[in-house]
Amino acid sequence: MKYDFDQICDRKNTNCVKWDLAEKIFGRQEVIPMWIADMDFPVAQPIVEALKQRVEHPFYGYTHPGQKPVEAVVERMWGKYGWKIDPEWVVFTPGVIPALNSAVRSLTHPGDQIILQPPVYHPFFPIVTGSGCQIVNNTLKLSNDEYNMDFDDLESKFTVHRGLPGSGNRIKAVILCNPHNPVGRLWTLQELEKLGEIIIRNGAIVISDEIHCELLFKGRKHTPFAAISKEFEQNCIVCMAPSKTFSLAGLEISNIIIPNPKLREAFNNARSGIMPGPNLFGYIALEAAYRQGDEWLEQVLEYLQGNLDYLLDYFRQKIRRIRVIEPQGTYLVWLDFRALGLGDQALKSFLTEKAGIGLDEGTRFGEGGNGFMRMNIACPLPLLKEALNRLETAVNDF
Repeated sequence: MKYDFDQICDRKNTNCVKWDLAEKIFGRQEVIPMWIADMDFPVAQPIVEALKQRVEHPFYGYTHPGQKPVEAVVERMWGKYGWKIDPEWVVFTPGVIPALNSAVRSLTHPGDQIILQPPVYHPFFPIVTGSGCQIVNNTLKLSNDEYNMDFDDLESKFTVHRGLPGSGNRIKAVILCNPHNPVGRLWTLQELEKLGEIIIRNGAIVISDEIHCELLFKGRKHTPFAAISKEFEQNCIVCMAPSKTFSLAGLEISNIIIPNPKLREAFNNARSGIMPGPNLFGYIALEAAYRQGDEWLEQVLEYLQGNLDYLLDYFRQKIRRIRVIEPQGTYLVWLDFRALGLGDQALKSFLTEKAGIGLDEGTRFGEGGNGFMRMNIACPLPLLKEALNRLETAVNDF
């Protein structure tokens, strides 16, 4: 089936956060919302058909996943990554963020510490502090338009905090984001090996957010952290989902993979009585997406590559004052507006009032986010063109 992603669909008045709340968030009705990570593409038809079929059975009571969604996850991991997982490793949750909350709480006590790598997905921060833990920043380094991990700083953080009188090893985990949101880096096997060696040697666990793992640009390949070695497998919690890949966030389903039985038991205990299971229709959508969604996904990835190529060329030719950090994964583009010399609030006002586009503020992503904005390009090309035209006019008139 050939999908038409050029078509601009009206999503207003559908309880859509991206479009229905745009005026409230940005203060202008005519703003083009390009902030939240939500595609403006209709989902794959096999998913729609699977949901329709289930809706026709008019009983929507308490539910459990059964074997089919589990099998779909096991098959997906093997088919995509050559990673053989056992069915009992799979835990379903109503989203990666709830899973990250449970993961942190299962590994820590109040006063413990969690390492983050900012600028990074902003919900990570309240997840850590909300559990009574402290954030330790291992800030990414930007050089030659690419972000890299600071391994020397990571080593020093473990050394310093381990050396505090009476502290023991207070750093219990590192939350890894791969592909990284918002900077778009897809970490290489060598980088992941070095990261894992440092973390495991220091007695900590990796919580790996890999929700964007299937949204890669041409020539890129994702490596699940746990698939690298048996040692890594036993010292991590991997968080994946079809929600970003197949635009299913509203159905609230994520597949969390925890090979270590002790970590899995602690995780399930931490969520018990607090976190409900996924939506009934989430299970249906996950299975349909993983087993029948690849034709749609291949077309989406090709379309996203076209959008990215158009954007990169547009900035090179017409908006040279804005620096683009080219993403290797996700459909999010990290933009450096510091050459405009605006403060963060003034930059937000400039983009909403002068350019008429709504982007995610860089300051939300922690250290290293000042002067940056995140743009979602998973939209019809005509909409992207309009947004870039607006931005070009505003920058030229600045």
